[in-house]
Amino acid sequence: MEYRIAIPQQMGNLLRNIRKANHLTQQELGERLGLSQRMVAKLEAHPEKVTFERVHQALSALKIDLVLRDRKTRPASPGRIASAKNANGDEW
Repeated sequence: MEYRIAIPQQMGNLLRNIRKANHLTQQELGERLGLSQRMVAKLEAHPEKVTFERVHQALSALKIDLVLRDRKTRPASPGRIASAKNANGDEW
């Protein structure tokens, strides 16, 4: 599945949704990253306030690749891109 991230908050929501889909608590993800539960909560709530390295580490721990694609280039399978959703379940 591919996800389009247009604003930082979408990254936080995506990390939270993927973590939950993998049946991990913030504490468990934190243990994988060597972080406290509080730092994982901060990462999910405000990804723009942590380093790119920390976001990349979280993606790696969740077995998610970061792929950059020119907006002019169409995805390999049209319709495969899922929109990230906010805490209320609304699409961005």
